[in-house]
Amino acid sequence: MLKTARGLSAWLLGFAVLLASHWTLAEETAQLKFNMTRGVTPVSQDIHGLHMLMFWWCVGIGVVVFGVMFVSMFLHRKSRGVKPANFHESTWLELTWTAIPFAILILMGIPASKSLIELYDTSESEVDVLITGYQWRWKYEILGEDVSFFSNLSTPRDEIDGFAEKNPNYLLEVDEPLVLPVGKKVRFIVTANDVIHNWWVPDFGVKRDAIPGFTNESWAIIEEPGVYRGQCAELCGKDHGFMPIVVEAKTQEEYRAWLDEKKAAAAALAELTEKTFTFDELYAKGEEVYNRSCAACHQANGEGVPGAFPSLKQGITVGPIKEHIDVVVNGVNGTAMQAFGEQLSEVDIAAVVTYERNAWGNNMGDLAQPLDIYNHKQGK
Repeated sequence: MLKTARGLSAWLLGFAVLLASHWTLAEETAQLKFNMTRGVTPVSQDIHGLHMLMFWWCVGIGVVVFGVMFVSMFLHRKSRGVKPANFHESTWLELTWTAIPFAILILMGIPASKSLIELYDTSESEVDVLITGYQWRWKYEILGEDVSFFSNLSTPRDEIDGFAEKNPNYLLEVDEPLVLPVGKKVRFIVTANDVIHNWWVPDFGVKRDAIPGFTNESWAIIEEPGVYRGQCAELCGKDHGFMPIVVEAKTQEEYRAWLDEKKAAAAALAELTEKTFTFDELYAKGEEVYNRSCAACHQANGEGVPGAFPSLKQGITVGPIKEHIDVVVNGVNGTAMQAFGEQLSEVDIAAVVTYERNAWGNNMGDLAQPLDIYNHKQGK
């Protein structure tokens, strides 16, 4: 009997060692895809370490509990002539199997509490980023730097509609990635403009709800330069899967150069507001803006979705141009039509209004200039 018990114990120990070695090898070779990512920030690495600690504790508890159970059933089975003990209760046993789980939970709670405290400590940040979720894009604002921009899905429509082969980053690519410096503590302030979204980048260990009227915070220190991708993790509407997140981590020098470039681009765009564009320039630009920001709801051919999104053939697009501009700038209350006054520049709005009024057979022959949009925003 003693020999059998030793054999079972050796088998259980060997199985545990084999499992541990296989898991370690899998982590090193990145062959197992079902584990949590370790990430590139102290937060994500701490979360991963806590996860693995709890996992191995649970494995150890499982091996002990099931080992004792299987050995007991094998050695004390009826076929061996073992007679069951007959007793009503054991105070010692009751205290033991209450105290041990309680102690285990306390021991688990200590590292978990430490990780949670660090997770919510956003103090002493060196870069602050305000992140606002829109249907269906993200707005980023580097606080204190006068830099803000929208980040839109840039996957070609042909790939989405199945007319072209999907690339490796299908639905995970944007026209304007967020650029952050490595080695700096970055505070993320997350909110939303319309419905609930969720900003999630697995490599950062950051996942925060974006709720209209509220702000949630998180932080990260990115240790390695590179491109990191995420997605909206909250079901926020029909195009929920079309608002990816792309963050480029760069050196401090490259980050400062990017900031300077964004500021110069903003200044150049402000100058363009006063420029008078030709019809062809506005129409070409408007088609680009429409396909990026409007086609998801109104379709590329402008026919909309009956019962959900109105057709842009005829309708508002062939009415007074001032009303058309107002709808694009301020949206329509009580409908899915958002206000694009903050999401698009004066140049983009003028271009898309011009395009919509002259595409798909509307042929109104008129156009809007960026200065018209600026004056409309000013109430002139």
